[in-house]
Amino acid sequence: MKFLGFGEHAIDFYDGLEADNSKVYWDANKHLYQADVREPMLALLAELEPEFGGLGEPKVFRPYRDTRFSKEKTPYKTHCGGVIEQGRGGGAYYVQVGPLGLTVGGGCFHLEADQLARFRTAIDDSRRGDALVKIIAKLAKAGFEIKGEQLKTKPRGYELDHPRIDLLRHKSLYASMTWDPDDVLHERGSFDRVRKAWRALRPFNEWAADHVGVSERPAR
Repeated sequence: MKFLGFGEHAIDFYDGLEADNSKVYWDANKHLYQADVREPMLALLAELEPEFGGLGEPKVFRPYRDTRFSKEKTPYKTHCGGVIEQGRGGGAYYVQVGPLGLTVGGGCFHLEADQLARFRTAIDDSRRGDALVKIIAKLAKAGFEIKGEQLKTKPRGYELDHPRIDLLRHKSLYASMTWDPDDVLHERGSFDRVRKAWRALRPFNEWAADHVGVSERPAR
């Protein structure tokens, strides 16, 4: 199925879910999720896979929240996310639709201990570290927000005057861009937005794949 945009009720569905995050609402409106959100997301990822599938298989995240270890006990996610990645942390092409509109992202969304060690080793190296500095600067100039969890002080083993100390403080590092809900969300133009953004994110993801990679820790 060719991607032609998210359904006309996609945002209304999530606005309603934010107001009433219950099984009653979900069951009454699940058909909207399937037709206007999930099926278009699957079609979008299927079309993008030939160009970006080198990192892994496309995946649409489950709509149900994992509440086992969270204080937030609402059962359903109020957005739908899709990703192409080789493994969490080692580069990712991410797309999300929800009340805020259309969001794309890439980079190292979560780093296990072994990945974080490789991430900082690469940043510490002048050649590899400077390459990431240039990549991040170009993304910021293009309108991406640079995000990620950071230490308040320096990581152990590095000095405060390190030329890339701001990057070394990161425990995760990714770039994202969001378009507010508009008519394009429901049109073929959404495909063009995501593809263009993912192309801009490619150098970041390639850096992450080369220098961070998949965690060697057993899956939990």
